[in-house]
Amino acid sequence: MFDDVSGRYDLLNRFMSLGQDGAWREAMWRAVPGDAHLVLDLATGSGVSLPGLKRPGRTVLGIDVSFAMLEVAQDTYGGPGWAPRLACADGFALPLRGGALDAVTIAFGIRNFRPRVSALAEIRRVLRPGGTLVVLEATAPAPGPLQPFLAFYVRHVIPLLGHLSPDPSAYRYLSESIFEFGHGPQFEADMAEAGFVVAARKSFLLGATRLWVTRAGGEVGKKPTGSGGIVRNAARVSAAGPAGPARESASGADQRTWLGLQLVVSSALTVAITYAVVMWAKRHADISLTAFQQSAGWTILLAGLAIFAIRTIWLALRFLAARD
Repeated sequence: MFDDVSGRYDLLNRFMSLGQDGAWREAMWRAVPGDAHLVLDLATGSGVSLPGLKRPGRTVLGIDVSFAMLEVAQDTYGGPGWAPRLACADGFALPLRGGALDAVTIAFGIRNFRPRVSALAEIRRVLRPGGTLVVLEATAPAPGPLQPFLAFYVRHVIPLLGHLSPDPSAYRYLSESIFEFGHGPQFEADMAEAGFVVAARKSFLLGATRLWVTRAGGEVGKKPTGSGGIVRNAARVSAAGPAGPARESASGADQRTWLGLQLVVSSALTVAITYAVVMWAKRHADISLTAFQQSAGWTILLAGLAIFAIRTIWLALRFLAARD
């Protein structure tokens, strides 16, 4: 299934996340300790989560079961030097020795592993005691006033957007798997059963996506070999150079540009919806609609205006606060 959708997978993800998936991945990257020298991105797919993990002195591995996805990743992110190393392998039987990894990341992939506890136990096996597991996943709407609206988006809009893909059934599966995964409590119970301790959690887009940062619990008779301070991270050296401030500056400039583009789009939508509200106020009495339809029209327009106005203000504050 993932082989069939590999060509447009990242583009559709950008649409379905309302352009926010890049910011969510950045939050995942920041959760990986700077002194993690061997990092695995499991269920790496087309490799879009790999660039933010890469840095001098760190080996990044990308493993996925879909060979077509890995071909996309190799074409985009493969290469010499500190480029990620890719492998097609089974997440339930990783080709790594026990305790080999300092950190594991999984973005929008853990819900595809069944049984989940067995997959988490395998991840725990290859992580050293105290190692970090960072999970970013689309989640079902939590109980609350916004649940019906979010559930409608996941249940109907995502499968509809899937018709832009060569295999629309893959996006019906996506919708179903999100509801099956739930909104988090069962997943946290599964992680605890597999030996992980949740260190931090965060939600995005009203809970449509959640981030968990966990630590692998130690085992009796096992201790980490060496200390994290023995090897110095090249990215933290203060001297100017390709791996120092210049690289960080470029990343900051890219982030500010992306924030600026989002701000322009959000501002334009706010203006458009404001115009729609004004026109609706003038003309709705002349349109043959039931009382319910008129109320629904007001609700949709005013809710949309509030959401995009708040988002525009939020983006403007982030844009002004961003620094190169």
